[in-house]
Amino acid sequence: MNIKEIQAPVAHEMEEFELRFKDSMKSNVFLLDKIMNYIVKRKGKQLRPMFVFLSANLQGKTTDETYRGAALIELLHTATLVHDDVVDDSNMRRGFFSLNALWKNKIAVLVGDYLLSRVLLLSVDNNDFHLLKIVSQAVKEMSEGELLQMEKARSLDITEEVYFEIIKRKTASLIASCCAVGVSSAQNDAETIEKARLFGEKVGMAFQIKDDLFDYGTDEIGKPLGIDIKEKKMTLPLIYALNKADWWTKRSIIRKVKYESENPKKVTEVIEFVKKSGGLEYATNVMKKFQKEAMDLLHEYPESNYRNAMQGLVEYTIERKK
Repeated sequence: MNIKEIQAPVAHEMEEFELRFKDSMKSNVFLLDKIMNYIVKRKGKQLRPMFVFLSANLQGKTTDETYRGAALIELLHTATLVHDDVVDDSNMRRGFFSLNALWKNKIAVLVGDYLLSRVLLLSVDNNDFHLLKIVSQAVKEMSEGELLQMEKARSLDITEEVYFEIIKRKTASLIASCCAVGVSSAQNDAETIEKARLFGEKVGMAFQIKDDLFDYGTDEIGKPLGIDIKEKKMTLPLIYALNKADWWTKRSIIRKVKYESENPKKVTEVIEFVKKSGGLEYATNVMKKFQKEAMDLLHEYPESNYRNAMQGLVEYTIERKK
C-alpha cells in the first residue's frame, strides 16, 4: 500500500487536522508566527497523526478530542526535533534548513519551549488531562532514553537489554503515545488504551531497528552510511556482533568506534565486521519479531478498513527505504 491508500479511510480527518494544526501554531508575535509558518511548510508524511486517527477508529470514532490529541503529538514531536537540531548542531532537517541554521540556537530553543507550552495550554484549556498525561509520559521517556544513550556511549558497553530499554524510551514511546491518545480520545477503557499503547510500542521498536539497519547500507537510500558509528551509538547489529567476537576482536572494534570513528576507513572496517558476524540478519529477525507481535495485537480488533489501513501503515513504517 502507498501512503495515499493507507490514508484513505481517514483522509477527511487528515485534511481537517491540517487546518486545526495550523491554527494551533499561530502567534501574534511576528517573528514567532513567521517561524511557525516555516515549520508547517516543511511538514513530513505526517505518519504520527495517521496513527492517532486510525487508532481512534479501530473500535470507536474520531472526536474533537482526537484532533486535539493529534495536535498534541505533532506539537510535541516538532518541539523535540527543534531541540534535537540544537543539541546535534544540525543545519538540515528533511531537506530544509533547521531553525537553528536560520535563526540561531537561542531562538530555536525558545521556539521549542513555545511549542511545548502550546501542548500544555491546548490540553488544559480543553480539560484533556488524560491526553496530557499520555503525552507527558512520552516526553519523560524520550528524554530519559536520550540521556541513557549518552551515558552508555561513554563506555560503549551496552547489553541488548539496555539497548532495548533505550529504544523503547527514545523512539517507541512516541508511537505508543500516538496509539494510546487515539484510543483514549474515542473511549475510556484502560485495558483497551493499554493494548493500543503496547501495539504502538512494538511498532516503534521495529521502526528503530529498521533505522539501525540503514547505517549499514542495507538499502540504496537511507541516512548517511555509518553515521551511528561516527556518533558512537551502539545499535543492535553491532551489539550482537561484539557479543559473538573474541576478547581481542571486541577490544579492537570498540577502540575503532571510540577513538577512530572520524576515519572513513575504520568505519568501513566496523561495518564489514558487523556484516560478517551476522549482525544484520540477527537484527532483521528481531525487527520482524516485534512486527509480528504488533500485528498479533492489531488482529484482535474487528476487521475494518481502519484495521487494514493500520496494517498498511505498520508495513510502510517498517519496510520503508529511508
